[in-house]
Amino acid sequence: MAVFTPVTRDELALWLERYDLGELQSFEGIASGIENSNFFVTTSRDRYVLTLFERLSPDELPFYLNLMRHLAHHDVPCPDPLPDRSGALLQHLNGKPAALVTLLPGRADMHPGAAHCAAVGQVLARMHEAARDFEGGLPNLRGLDWWTRTVPQVLPFLDAAQGDLLRDELAAQQAFAAGPLYAALPASPVHADLFRDNVLFEQTPAGPRLGGVIDFYFAGVDTWLFDLAVTVNDWCIDDASGEFDTPRLAALLDAYRSVRPPTPAEQQAWPMMLRAGALRFWLSRLFDLHLPRPAEMVTPKDPAHFERILRARRRAVPPLSA
Repeated sequence: MAVFTPVTRDELALWLERYDLGELQSFEGIASGIENSNFFVTTSRDRYVLTLFERLSPDELPFYLNLMRHLAHHDVPCPDPLPDRSGALLQHLNGKPAALVTLLPGRADMHPGAAHCAAVGQVLARMHEAARDFEGGLPNLRGLDWWTRTVPQVLPFLDAAQGDLLRDELAAQQAFAAGPLYAALPASPVHADLFRDNVLFEQTPAGPRLGGVIDFYFAGVDTWLFDLAVTVNDWCIDDASGEFDTPRLAALLDAYRSVRPPTPAEQQAWPMMLRAGALRFWLSRLFDLHLPRPAEMVTPKDPAHFERILRARRRAVPPLSA
């Protein structure tokens, strides 16, 4: 179970007294998640999710919590952080920053079809539109600056071909980010980690219904195109090869375009941004595998998956336009 900081019933009951949410009835740890300690909490009022933040600093957390609250209040289905009686969204529990959010319906579907992808494309575009007027800015902490610092750290663990690929792609992304095309791309706070395990679905007789988007704790200010690229690189691929699954890709992009048509600059930048999305996660998986945190309790994911995706994106990509 991915619960790093234990909480007793008495500790939680006392902590909940600062909220107007009824009496504690039950709670249980949530096994999924690799960054934080999460719990389902049931009170006499409703069910919630409690998160104890294991790595994020209290200085960063207001951005994430306020962004979720902003999106939730703009009809985006995502967790809504709950204020205590003083109006604060962030508290501390057992020495860790902690927050309580609404519980969304559904569960992740790791084998999505075109209908799932269409729902994700639509909600992603709605998130981008809703974030336009969000007042608050935290850079994508796993963006280009982090790539530049991290590549030299992981290179000693790679073979010659992998090292050449990593250096070449980083140089290409640095040059692209410094150019006028990148500067023309619309940006705002974005999710930046909209993988299959971060979207919940309910199964209905009419098909899958999106229950909500979760885990905004890699969010940051970046281009909307990067967010879209990260999303399709997970939702719309053949896992074995990294190549796109055409029906799922078309469903997601058609749904996204129905809410927010991409700009000409975005259409031109699409191939490089798909590569950027693949590089980001290849690099983070290399880092987690070869340079794990002390006392790391989570098995790192296979970096080869995103190496395959990056190589596929460097060969060819379908256009962003319809």
